[in-house]
Amino acid sequence: GVLIDSEVISSEVLIQELALLSITIDRAYVRQHFLGRSFPTVARIISERFATPLPSDFEQRYRSALLQRFEYDLHPTEGVREALATLSIPKCVATSSSPPRVKKSLEITDLKSFFGEDVFTASLVERGKPFPDLFLYAADKMGSNPETTLVIEDSLPGIMAARAAGMHVVGYVGGSHLKGSGIQGVERLVTFDNWKDLPQVLENYSTRSQ
Repeated sequence: GVLIDSEVISSEVLIQELALLSITIDRAYVRQHFLGRSFPTVARIISERFATPLPSDFEQRYRSALLQRFEYDLHPTEGVREALATLSIPKCVATSSSPPRVKKSLEITDLKSFFGEDVFTASLVERGKPFPDLFLYAADKMGSNPETTLVIEDSLPGIMAARAAGMHVVGYVGGSHLKGSGIQGVERLVTFDNWKDLPQVLENYSTRSQ
């Protein structure tokens, strides 16, 4: 949802697949309860809250339908490619998405070259967001001190994870899924919605870090 405008598509596919099981949710529900969380966590929440065990092939069907939609509808967030091209500092991806999803997403949107092998998913750690494990793992692999690391997030679990890791965090609210709502449930968060503002965001972060 930060680099790639994928969350609306993900929500639509999940809603459609759950409807086949007579489970009815909407995009607002997905945004509130599932944004920023790994699929195993999402599946557990659904099973518990709707008292409906998901079929064993549900994840496979969901991911297959999602990747098909990605082939035609997936786009990077507006201006992110240009913003990444100007960065001279080390950067990585630390995401709750599955390895196949993030790999395919970066390839489709032509963003893979900006990160190389520096892509880390929740599958690499015991606990996903809102726990700090993934961000701490990524920082360690990047040789970065958590106290001088900046996280750009679009979800409450991600913001909680960054803060728990002792990192600086700002919110990106330019994705389609956050238009008109922003990031709810978090205080004292600096946000931006246009990648053209990234240099100012980094300058403000650098000033606070000194």
